[in-house]
Amino acid sequence: MTDAATIDPYAEIERLRAELEALRLRAEAAEAAADHDVLTPALNRRGFVAQMKSAMAYCQRHEVPAVLLYLDLDGFKGVNDQLGHAAGDAALVHVAEMMRANLRESDALGRLGGDEFGLLMLNAGLEEGREKARRLAATLETEPFEWDGRSAGLGGSFGVRAYAGQADPEIWLAEADAAMWVRKKGR
Repeated sequence: MTDAATIDPYAEIERLRAELEALRLRAEAAEAAADHDVLTPALNRRGFVAQMKSAMAYCQRHEVPAVLLYLDLDGFKGVNDQLGHAAGDAALVHVAEMMRANLRESDALGRLGGDEFGLLMLNAGLEEGREKARRLAATLETEPFEWDGRSAGLGGSFGVRAYAGQADPEIWLAEADAAMWVRKKGR
């Protein structure tokens, strides 16, 4: 047993500083993980909504346009049913990586849940958003998902909604989601 009088106070201070730094790093890592999807290289819904709030404030203050794309995968259930859930997970990663490869540095990508993704583009209007949705849909069609030597076609239905002063990111998401469903039902 160590006597309190024999403990070097400077060594103890250094030990406590090192412990505090390790805890700070763990807290930072946990905070970063809280905003990122555990499966794909995208933000999770919480992180994406936080990005939307920040972008909305920026757009409001500086009168900058922005557009939101809402993607619901077509054919995803078939991947899960025919190839299994591991293939479904890999398909989600494939789609997220494809989308990230086609984004600008200032864009944000989020997995909103299941097989739904959001893409937030600053300094872009409705027509730019529609063109981006067309290009991403074409890429989904031309770059099929491969799993164990089998190809599975994935498509996507996009809803596109420009920022128009919406007060709440959930309202903006709901508008883009509704636009996606109109498009999906129209096919």
